[in-house]
Amino acid sequence: MYNIRMGLHEMAAYWSDLKQKIASDTATRQEKERYNKLGKALVLLARDPKYPGLHSHEIPSLSSRTGFKVWESYLENNTPAAGRLFWAYGPDRNDITILGIEPHPNDKSHAYRKVTLSSMGEIIH
Repeated sequence: MYNIRMGLHEMAAYWSDLKQKIASDTATRQEKERYNKLGKALVLLARDPKYPGLHSHEIPSLSSRTGFKVWESYLENNTPAAGRLFWAYGPDRNDITILGIEPHPNDKSHAYRKVTLSSMGEIIH
């Protein structure tokens, strides 16, 4: 089992805001769908980052940009601009830090140049 952390500051703020909207029943339909997909992916990622349905794979261009291995996992598939989860192992042993959520890049030549990544961050409670 891995501990799931949210990257600072973007991912921590995004997750906190989304959880608050769900708890207060003010989330839009799209936010509820994203929360459910993200929640499912986080559970699977915590159990087994290599779970086949996640299709996790390293993104070498992001790894070279950050200086550590950055992985991509599927939030959804076979939909326009399917959501992708970007993450890394660490900062501590048995930790996975979520660095970003973005639609699947469709620009083949510079696909991952526009992906915004958070810094390693705080643990989810």
